[in-house]
Amino acid sequence: MCLHPSASLTAIIFRPIFYFCVCRSDDEKGLAPPAYGVGAHQELRPGETRELSRALKGHHMQMIAIGGSIGAGLFVGSGGALYTGGPGSLLLGFIIIGAMMLFTVQALGELAVLFPVNGAFYMYAVRFIDPAWGFAMGWEYSLSWLVILPFEITAAGITIEYWRDDLDIGIWVAVFLTLLVLVQFFAVRGYGEVEFVLGIVKIIAVIGFIFLGVIINCGGVPSDNRGYIGAEYWHKATSIDSTGAEQTREAFKNGFKGFCSVFVTAAFAFAGTELVGLAAAEAEDPRKSLPKATKQVFWRIAIFYVLSLFILGLILPSDSEELLGASGANTKASPFVLAIKEAGIAGLPSVFNAVITLSVISVANSATFASTRTLQALAMNRMAPDFLKYVDAQGRPLWCIVLQLAFGLLAFINEADVGTQVFTWLLSLSALNNLFVWASICLSHIRFRRGWAAQGHTLDELPYKAQFGVIGSYIGFFLNMVALLATFYVSLFPIGADPNPESFFTTFLSLPIAIALYLGWKIKTRGGPGLYVRSREMDVLTGLREFNPEIVDMEKKQKWGIRDLPVRLYHAVFI
Repeated sequence: MCLHPSASLTAIIFRPIFYFCVCRSDDEKGLAPPAYGVGAHQELRPGETRELSRALKGHHMQMIAIGGSIGAGLFVGSGGALYTGGPGSLLLGFIIIGAMMLFTVQALGELAVLFPVNGAFYMYAVRFIDPAWGFAMGWEYSLSWLVILPFEITAAGITIEYWRDDLDIGIWVAVFLTLLVLVQFFAVRGYGEVEFVLGIVKIIAVIGFIFLGVIINCGGVPSDNRGYIGAEYWHKATSIDSTGAEQTREAFKNGFKGFCSVFVTAAFAFAGTELVGLAAAEAEDPRKSLPKATKQVFWRIAIFYVLSLFILGLILPSDSEELLGASGANTKASPFVLAIKEAGIAGLPSVFNAVITLSVISVANSATFASTRTLQALAMNRMAPDFLKYVDAQGRPLWCIVLQLAFGLLAFINEADVGTQVFTWLLSLSALNNLFVWASICLSHIRFRRGWAAQGHTLDELPYKAQFGVIGSYIGFFLNMVALLATFYVSLFPIGADPNPESFFTTFLSLPIAIALYLGWKIKTRGGPGLYVRSREMDVLTGLREFNPEIVDMEKKQKWGIRDLPVRLYHAVFI
């Protein structure tokens, strides 16, 4: 470890950057030959499949956890939530979903350290809840990322319109799709390095915005005529827009319904947080890297979401007309870009637009990783076509990657007049998927703990335990249900409109699909193991990554003195 345990928060935040440049071993710097999967150089017997590459280093895992899925959901989508819910609802909604994610990722961390298997949470649902529900979640999750890829490629093209709206978006779709194809040539190591670099860019951008926001709020920008703002935009006020309609500005805009609307945006913004668990199967040492990565999620939620949105709500009024277009990747309506423009700072809005472009590309890169690994795991368990389980000599699920990139070609649908409608319904397939998956992770952890105890195992045998224990999983599951109910409410009774079927099903279409997949597998397997897997029948041994229990025991029994209190706090939060 290269930084002293009592380092400042700034040092801790930039620790991955310093680690990447200075502290890594020769192997991590790429001076040693790349290590591919266990099966990369093995002689395969008939019917055997190579294992996926285990080339993700500790710094890859930490950056995937900290900045892996920060994208248009935060940088653009939060603007729509600010407009409909106000700064108070925006902040509170993200805090609630952030707490839910903290509990969820801790549960996932415990399971993934013990079982770093491909498919991760899909496999946990199969083994600890019910194979039919695991089948439904696995396909829902794969399909969601399959359709998100063309959407994110399109979104990246839309961000370019901030500078050049005279060029056809098809040009940029081709450019960005080509870049994603090139990343695949470098296997999972390529995914890890791209996420590491883009993650650093996103982290620097968000931290820079926070400091800039404080300066703007205090009246420190000469070009901003507003002077000191304070909490002015949290107080109720009215204004007249360009159409002559009255607009209201207050902390909790549109009351309870406005607050519920934030849950939809927050769930989309946090999508991909679970990727750190999915990457465990391809991590070099998940027992060391995964606990560190899951603990980093706290700082991602606290700083990059909650703190940045709190600052945003202080410097940008929620009644701004330009926020009406804050959806997809319309960066002209990005609240972060608008807040900078509102302060009259020249040049910087373009810089932040470039950050959003890179963020969207990052999410597209993550989409390729997430869908391909889950599809390969489904095929390995005979829940998907057999050809999808093929892994090449570099540890890549080749046919899954081909399928995912083929879905990327759907981005060219935007050349047609009906492109927007097609994408709306494609994305409806994944609207609730994140909440389903996160609830399944929490439930899997609860069921695993019961099965682990029922089969005579103790918690002392676990190499890593969730910091909030099984209670955290119960809370996480409950918050997922609350978010689902809130989403149901605003989908059935949208703000400023009458109930209509199209509005409802564009959000809830994934629910009947999940039920259909669940029932379909139950019919195929003639009921499977019943309603759920019994505790004593759970498979709690397959997929265990080897580790030395003596070393784990020594680490747990390490003695600390009173002088080591700062070090203990540091280890509790970061390591």
